[in-house]
Amino acid sequence: MSSLQEEIYQTIGKNVRKYRQLANISQEKLSEILNVNSKFIGHVERFERFISLKKLIEIAEYFNVPVKNFFD
Repeated sequence: MSSLQEEIYQTIGKNVRKYRQLANISQEKLSEILNVNSKFIGHVERFERFISLKKLIEIAEYFNVPVKNFFD
């Protein structure tokens, strides 16, 4: 993986955590909402797993924010 790819996934993970915490919901609850493994969100936030664009869009829709916000 290139350093650019790594940086992008780290930014996405940090922003998933930010919006989840702003909404005051647990990783487990967000995983349940997205119908993914209970550990998935934690893995994404810690850059241990890569999130698909489809799941990122679902997260953005849930938090009612543009997908592009996860890349800033």
